[in-house]
Amino acid sequence: MGFDGFFFGRLDYQDRARRMRSKEQELLWRASDSLTPPMADLFTGILPNGYNPPDGFCWDQSCDDPPIRDDPDLEDYNVDDVVQRFVNIAIAQSTVYKTNHIIMTMGSDFQYENANLWYKNLDKLSLRQRPAELHRANLTWPLKTDDFLPYADNAHDFWTGTLPFRPALKRYERLSNSNLQTCNQLEVLGGSASRKGPFGVGDSHTMKNAMAVAQHHDAVSGTEKQHVANDYARRLANGWLHCQVVVSNSLAALSGSSAERLYCDNLNISVCPLTESIATRFQLFSVTVYNPLARSVASAVRLPVNGSVYIVLDAGGKSVDCQVRTKLFLYTFVNTVILETFLQVTFDPDTGLLSSLSNLETKQSIKLTQNFYWYNASDGNNAHSNQSSGAYIFRPNTSTPFVISKTTSVVQEVRQWFSPWVSQVVRLYADSRAVELEWTVGPLPIADSLGKEVITRMDTSIQTAEYFYTDSNGREVLQRKKNFRPTWKLRQSEPVAGNYYPINSRAFIKDDVDQLTVVTDRSQGGGSLRNGSLEIMLHRRLLYDDTRGVAEPLNETSDIFPEGLVVRGRFLLTLDRPSSAADTHRPLAEEVVLQPLLTFTDGDLDPNTQREFSGLQAALPPAVHLLTLSQWDEDSVLLRLEHQFQTWESKVHSQPVTIQLQKLFSTVEVVGVSELNLSANQWKEEMKRLQWTPQSGTTIGRTHTRAHTHTQWPSFINLAQQRV
Repeated sequence: MGFDGFFFGRLDYQDRARRMRSKEQELLWRASDSLTPPMADLFTGILPNGYNPPDGFCWDQSCDDPPIRDDPDLEDYNVDDVVQRFVNIAIAQSTVYKTNHIIMTMGSDFQYENANLWYKNLDKLSLRQRPAELHRANLTWPLKTDDFLPYADNAHDFWTGTLPFRPALKRYERLSNSNLQTCNQLEVLGGSASRKGPFGVGDSHTMKNAMAVAQHHDAVSGTEKQHVANDYARRLANGWLHCQVVVSNSLAALSGSSAERLYCDNLNISVCPLTESIATRFQLFSVTVYNPLARSVASAVRLPVNGSVYIVLDAGGKSVDCQVRTKLFLYTFVNTVILETFLQVTFDPDTGLLSSLSNLETKQSIKLTQNFYWYNASDGNNAHSNQSSGAYIFRPNTSTPFVISKTTSVVQEVRQWFSPWVSQVVRLYADSRAVELEWTVGPLPIADSLGKEVITRMDTSIQTAEYFYTDSNGREVLQRKKNFRPTWKLRQSEPVAGNYYPINSRAFIKDDVDQLTVVTDRSQGGGSLRNGSLEIMLHRRLLYDDTRGVAEPLNETSDIFPEGLVVRGRFLLTLDRPSSAADTHRPLAEEVVLQPLLTFTDGDLDPNTQREFSGLQAALPPAVHLLTLSQWDEDSVLLRLEHQFQTWESKVHSQPVTIQLQKLFSTVEVVGVSELNLSANQWKEEMKRLQWTPQSGTTIGRTHTRAHTHTQWPSFINLAQQRV
């Protein structure tokens, strides 16, 4: 992105103490093991005081520190005192950094409510921050290749509670991103008619702005008050309404049909008024499916209906296999085995729980049990610490969770009922290499005055040796180990919370023979607390605030769910050989992040309607993901292509790929290309990055000084592993 440095304030208190002693609060962070250095190397500095001002230098209206009085005739003239205190703080700060070139942070949360007070005093102080002086010092810097998670600010205060916090909002944000990318793509493919057409004037900017706000660290993380969380959701919903006009106009232009298009945004709770109203043999409805991925996918479509017999036809008029599930009744047990082309799932006939998973193609089989549990959230009243579990802090009272049920009732498809507030559907689709687990949790009962943090845990026969793996922002996969940090010696004080890590799109456990991968549909948190085990937190309902700024307990309710929030989600499980597992889970995660968009039309389509369309002349190679296709200005589009495999993941797909842009799109004529940085705010040729030297002694970094040429040919691009 062209950054010369990155500065942040929050890291584990033990890590900070070690770095202060060794003066390693500045480092080179190598964020990828696939990108050739220095491409992903970033100079990183740890701020001296979180992101707060030094003591005595807070000048917001909520602060009590005296302002700078610089008139010598005033009785409370204090310039000499201010300067001396500031110099003393700077000197003290320099003792825990490698040089005397330091940074002073001015401000904090909930500040600059009166910016005039701040800048009136800052101008008098005449601060000058010169990060470039660090570069001119010509020193070497320690190299870091892992991340800074999990984070604790004290022995019993791990901030891993944010990882699964507000699971419904996290899912809605993920779904909104999928809708936004579809909106962006169709705005480009449909041309100007998509923004102004038979369905009115639409725009993608409202949705982009809502998504941008939702990325705030107190938004998608969930660490906001309930009414603020509601407002984020409202903004996303409003943005999608604007995008629906763009999508409808674009589909009308591409298909030649201006028939009204309907959107069923509540399919997650099996609500779609149009499909539910069609119940006789002479009634028809049409479904348009748009695939935002740059390759073909096979995807099951589930719709709520009230009839018993339906005929489904594809765009060419050929019959499509379908099933109608009627009202289900409970049985003691029906199926002990479900299988399809590639996978077989076995259930214990006595408990109804999963007992094994087999890959029929690779002839693999592992023992696999899955159940649901809950941790009793700390109320802060114990001998070790008065810290309660809350929006930020995950702190269970015990390391052993309570099992919700040791048995489950099962019906066809396979449906599992663990308790009145936990159920699950296990599905296998024809020709699918993944098992779908659709879980429903809530409302969590609190009549017993116990806060609850609900997890699902998968226990397997895989020999993990306490290692497991999580993704980082849906891209790189990082190795994790129980009770271990790669760059410092951990003194573990919270055996559960201290071993929880973010799971953005997948996590897996493996040994030399088997790899079990779980692909998630939202950002969550989890860990591997025992050999062969993987647990993921699904839902939380707490009764106490953790005193980190939200100032209210995490107790989500709504008009629809006054007894407590009900959350539904799904996992996709795959079993593969470790050497080829990424060939399955990489594209699978793509399909979850960018899912097909369904639009509905009452009745049949006009015979002249174009029923099939592709925005691509040919599918992209399996290793390449269409990350962004968005209108930039009247004559330009922004395109990001991503090589999604790491160098070590796949014998087949961990290879460089060449793409010819001129033969990529079907409705867009490419007449010139210009390369920007990743954030698309600077021509790549004009990027100038400072050069840094790691302690290994090798100089990294490079400087681009050539003038920008707006049109570059030939229009071939080469993508190495993990390149965008």
